[in-house]
Amino acid sequence: MATTFSVILPLYKQVAHAEHLYNTYVQNLDTLTDSWELLFIVNGVDDGAVAKLNSLNTRANVKVLWLEKGGWGRAVKFGLAQATGKYLCYTNSARTEIADLILILNYAKVNNDNVVKATRIIREKMIRKVGSTLYNLQCRILYKVSIWDVNGTPKVIPQKIYHDLDISSDDDLIDAEIMIKCAHKGVRIIEIPVVSTTRISGSSTTNFLSAYKMYAGLLRFKKML
Repeated sequence: MATTFSVILPLYKQVAHAEHLYNTYVQNLDTLTDSWELLFIVNGVDDGAVAKLNSLNTRANVKVLWLEKGGWGRAVKFGLAQATGKYLCYTNSARTEIADLILILNYAKVNNDNVVKATRIIREKMIRKVGSTLYNLQCRILYKVSIWDVNGTPKVIPQKIYHDLDISSDDDLIDAEIMIKCAHKGVRIIEIPVVSTTRISGSSTTNFLSAYKMYAGLLRFKKML
């Protein structure tokens, strides 16, 4: 029988939180009435997380993979390429409340031909809120993407839709590329509001330089559509 849900969880320098993440995700995914698989993608630097997760893992439907070359988009794409589920989900391990993930997975199951994603409604710093608002407005103006949180995760994409998108981004622009291409193809995007105020683990890798690259990088998708 085919797997229903594939959950991709990239990890970057999070060995200290690996056991908590493993236990939390496995225990809560077990509450689903549908089959699932969980793929941990340790990317860029293996700080011991691979060995730690492997020492914990006793489940055939949980995989621990290491991607030597880092990058958010690269890790997401690598995980999605290994996934076998009917619904493909990826999320930010440092900011995702497990209850939100379970909620969004269940929404996705009853919205078979749509993308279902989280939209964060609260942030801990005003500068991040302003930066995110400008980024989302840029997506709306340039590409008519009528959503409020392009980068919000979890995101759940039916496998048949994802494989038709031909995603190329290896960096933080992967979320925008997925949303832009879905909008261009007329795929409905359903946003589920979630409260996001603090990081659960790790530290943010977003800075002014990476933010600038994201703003500037949006222009490159004009050539793909």
